[in-house]
Formats: sequence, C-alpha cells, structure tokens
Amino acid sequence: MERAARVQLDETAKQIIEQLQQDGRRSYAAIGKAVGLSEAAVRQRVQKLLDTGVMQIVGVTDPLMLGFHRQMMIGVKCEGDLEKTADQLAAIDEIDYVVITAGSFDILLELVCEDDERLLELLGRIRTVPGVVSTESFVYLKLRKQTYSWGTR
Repeated sequence: MERAARVQLDETAKQIIEQLQQDGRRSYAAIGKAVGLSEAAVRQRVQKLLDTGVMQIVGVTDPLMLGFHRQMMIGVKCEGDLEKTADQLAAIDEIDYVVITAGSFDILLELVCEDDERLLELLGRIRTVPGVVSTESFVYLKLRKQTYSWGTR
C-alpha cells in the first residue's frame, strides 16, 4: 500500500467527517444542518472524500457474534523485502490488518477466524510466506475499547 499524498481538508470537510465518525448512517440532510450546507452539497462532498480515499464508510461487526471465535494480533519477524512480504501476507483473506512497523516486530497482522483448527492452518500459511522468519501470536481474550472517532485534527 503506497503512502498517499496528504489531502488538505477545509473545516467543513472535517466537520462532515466528524459527523460520520459519530454515526456512519447519519443522513446527508442531518449532516447539512449541522455543518451549514444543503443535502446536495453534503452528498457531493462525501462522494469526493470517498473517491479520493480520504475516508470509507463501512459496517463494523463484532466477530464473536458472527461465529469468528478467534481474533488475534500476530507479530512477524522478517528478512528481505518487507514490503513484498507484507503484500503477500495482505493477500490472505482472513488477515484484515497489515502494517510494517519499527520495533521488536517487522510486521503486525490482525486476523479473525472461526476456531483453533482454522487458526492453526492460517499460522502455517503465514509461516510459509517467503521472508517470514518467525511469528508471535497475541490472542484477544476480551475487547475493552475499539473506536474510530479520532477526529480530523
């Protein structure tokens, strides 16, 4: 994933984003009322934010309620081309988060899966990716906080 150029947002765009961070289903009319724009103007601005990749609107689920009983972070130590290894790991469907890091691990992964049998299979696949030297797994036991409302600064 290439690092995109920073997009300059005006205050109205930031307010629209913050409205959607509070409630991703908020209507364009309600957002318009809050930020002082027409419904059509909000629709156009939201579409531009989506098209430029500044934001995305998604439904976030609780994996446990959908039958995914294992959620975990995996620290990966690598050798060779980190970006190539990260791209190969990102191609595994069950992995929903891949980041190249500085520190004890070269790459961090997050994944969800149905059970320990599937987890064991995925760990085997991860460990066979070229460049992966070792992994350390951190199983999530209980989620205490998850937020997407960091604002726009």
